[in-house]
Amino acid sequence: MDVMRRHFWIFVFLGAALAGAAAFAPTAHAVLEVDITRGNIEPLPIAIPGLSPEGLTDTDTAAGTLEQLGAKISRVISADLERSGLFRPIDPAAFIRLPTAAEVRPRFSNWRAIAAQALVTGKVSLEPDGRARIEFRLWDVFAESQMTGLRYVAPPQNWRRVAHLISDAIYRRLTGEAGYFDSRIVYISESGPKTQRVKRLSIMDQDGANHRFLTSGEDLVLTPRFSPSRQEITYMAYYNDQPRVYLYNIDTGKHEVLGDFPNMTFAPRFSPDGNRVIMSLAEAGNSDVYLMDLRTRAVRRLTTHPGIDTSPSFSPDGTHIVFNSDRGGSQQLYVMRADGSDIHRISFGNGRYATPVWSPRGDLIAFTKISQAKFRIGVMRQDGSGERLLTDSYQDEGPTWSPNGRVLMYFRQIPSDAQGEGGSTSLWSVDLTGYNERPVTAPNDASDPAWSPLIR
Repeated sequence: MDVMRRHFWIFVFLGAALAGAAAFAPTAHAVLEVDITRGNIEPLPIAIPGLSPEGLTDTDTAAGTLEQLGAKISRVISADLERSGLFRPIDPAAFIRLPTAAEVRPRFSNWRAIAAQALVTGKVSLEPDGRARIEFRLWDVFAESQMTGLRYVAPPQNWRRVAHLISDAIYRRLTGEAGYFDSRIVYISESGPKTQRVKRLSIMDQDGANHRFLTSGEDLVLTPRFSPSRQEITYMAYYNDQPRVYLYNIDTGKHEVLGDFPNMTFAPRFSPDGNRVIMSLAEAGNSDVYLMDLRTRAVRRLTTHPGIDTSPSFSPDGTHIVFNSDRGGSQQLYVMRADGSDIHRISFGNGRYATPVWSPRGDLIAFTKISQAKFRIGVMRQDGSGERLLTDSYQDEGPTWSPNGRVLMYFRQIPSDAQGEGGSTSLWSVDLTGYNERPVTAPNDASDPAWSPLIR
């Protein structure tokens, strides 16, 4: 089990912990906030100096000296917030004076002078048992008030996850929405020539750090899917040239075979409670949607139609399922109740629709749209209204939602040249405004991403 999950505590600054700062804080709530529902907004200027070392600065930790540890944490926080597109971390070279560990209340005039609207201060120290104590406070510079503050105690080697947790806390306080930085991505890492492609199941933090391979590459692996309720994934692998579905627990490293499915046409996705998986299986050349109970391994058929029904995905409340089907003559999106009843079409735009995925918020469905010789990522409401395309490239497909339902990740293929060379694939992300599109770092070609829930 992950060391962080066994030895990690969070303390909210309450009571005596805030006694030094409470005397300065006004009773009214600060008005500083970021509206994430608008389109192309101006990012909020935020100052994030290195967290100050408290105690002996030359004390070695598992992550370096305390001063180095504070600097690394601040850099990760800055990178998290900057990638969201909602914040603009100010260049540290512009700082007039750095805060110290002993400084409870910042000198706000120094930060107003460089146009910072928000400020993050904090300190790092060592507990007697060797764990790191990491504190931070978020300030409204113009209101001169503290907005939030937390203390974390964890093994020093888990400093990066602490940084993501701080980023989540800042994001939540300034936007009113849950963050998504303390999460992971599982995907297919691709390498080798096109005729002998090696595909390995891989995992990394949402920012590309802590990358590791989960499979050796001996067997072809495809389409991993995260459980929405715990740190488990399903994926499909070809074992002895036959498709087999596995369940993999990330915390324990345990692989479990769900079954051999020679007629599988699309890999399983979890139900919201994580106790069932939904998949598409072909019988006599006809694909329909099936549901498997993970406890009993019982499989139940949900659709019966001569058309091809595939790529099903549950709504977050578990009451409905979206899937794509050509039952109407072309590949379109349909929604049905979880028992297979009340099937109705929701997509009516020009083109074909594939790989639908329900948002964890329940308000939108993401999809791949194939039209005008392009594959693009889009979203629509659950009744099919409000369709919007968020990307416009040669081939973008396979969307997956961030835990807060505000960002999508997908994979992009670049067209090959006239000699058939190139055609690389890579991971990208885009927010719901469609303005903040960014590449996601991976060591090799990458496809089929799946975003985890918050690690907790």
